[in-house]
Amino acid sequence: MKIPTTLKHKPVIVSENYANIDGRYTNNSDAKGLSLGLAQWNDRGKVDISAKVWRYTGEKWSRQSEELPLHRVLDLAILVCRAKQHFLDAYRYENFYDPENPEIDRVGLQGDAMTVAVCTDNEKINEDIRLFNQALSDDDELIGERLRTLSAILKEMGY
Repeated sequence: MKIPTTLKHKPVIVSENYANIDGRYTNNSDAKGLSLGLAQWNDRGKVDISAKVWRYTGEKWSRQSEELPLHRVLDLAILVCRAKQHFLDAYRYENFYDPENPEIDRVGLQGDAMTVAVCTDNEKINEDIRLFNQALSDDDELIGERLRTLSAILKEMGY
């Protein structure tokens, strides 16, 4: 299925077969494509690049399609990596985290730091973190494959 090019997001680089590799949703995904292109929020004279997940309901392109600035895509990747790293040793804690120190990491970015922490404001955190840990474990092969691929590409690029 071809990603539309007549909408506000202007695709430049596309993956139009994303539904074929969408993790456990493979071949049953409403996410039909990914694109990198010119952001829909661009103003005259100011151009931002964004990443977009294109969802299709079976009848039309969905308003639930997401568009993110590239730095946010990378910030999400950092968050995934730090979360995955935390859960490697989280079994040491009764509820998969230290309630006295719920902060997992501070990742230095742009002269400050992105705080990565367990959301202790969630009133069902102990139940939800167990479910999260189980889902992370269940998807370990899918996530691991993508992280290994990302690592290899980053090394190829000199990072």
